[in-house]
Amino acid sequence: MADSEKRQVSISIIGLPGSGKTTFLAALWELVGERRVTKVLTFDTIGENDHSYLRKIVGVWRKATEQARTRLTGPSAVRMNLKDAEGNVVQITMPDAPGEDFRAMWEDRELGRVLGETLADGNLLLLVNGNKVKAPAWVAERAAQRRATGREKVEALPKEWHPSHAPTQVQLVDLLQLISHAPVGTADRKIVVMISAWDKVEGEKLAPDAFLRENLPLLAQYLEAGRDGWASRVYGVSAQGGEYDGNDANAEPVEGEAPKKARKGRDADRLREVGIPANRIRLVFGEKESNDLTEPLQWLMH
Repeated sequence: MADSEKRQVSISIIGLPGSGKTTFLAALWELVGERRVTKVLTFDTIGENDHSYLRKIVGVWRKATEQARTRLTGPSAVRMNLKDAEGNVVQITMPDAPGEDFRAMWEDRELGRVLGETLADGNLLLLVNGNKVKAPAWVAERAAQRRATGREKVEALPKEWHPSHAPTQVQLVDLLQLISHAPVGTADRKIVVMISAWDKVEGEKLAPDAFLRENLPLLAQYLEAGRDGWASRVYGVSAQGGEYDGNDANAEPVEGEAPKKARKGRDADRLREVGIPANRIRLVFGEKESNDLTEPLQWLMH
């Protein structure tokens, strides 16, 4: 099929720092290249794109090791052509921009030209690390805890507020509002909210959409209200399938900080022993579980 006949679909992966974007990309690349695993979309071609970046991150993924932070490796645009069972070919473009770029949209109200053009249209896959949600500090709940424990209220010195202190859901809703309106983007799009590190939060015994309502109620209500026309789905994902090893690159000391040692992952040895690495992946939608990361992409395509 000639490139001109392919249906052009743009899907952008976005998320704050540490949300798991690079790990998700690596798992997806491993999955679409694995013929022994069933999925709704399969690999077609890589086109003229340089896929050295994909080879690099999937090599790290297979070792059950944490990806180097994107701010250390630089942003990379990932493109691949996938096809469905009817042979329809779609080109997916996924900018793997550093999470710091998305944080800057909230904290500094800044947006680079290239990232701005990428987010202007197309559908989104928003990764949220379920294990790093910065929950709002409810005054009523803290007062109730003090009463229950009999602790006296301690008067704290006033602390200057900074945008980085804002709860995760406030930052994400603001991000989505920014890209839903001119001059940045447009409304009436589709979005998949992907709760990453699902293996660490599934102990709450909640389905992904219930987890979102419980832990990020502002974001859940914003999407359900449909004010900016988002059609949404919520998934849980464990792109590695468990706790993997830390990366020495991330453990390198930052100027002014003490040296750090990469952690040993609790599940890393078990993950490396899985015969078909793509089978490590866990994707949860409602009560259904699979390892097919292309399923939410197929929904975003239509």
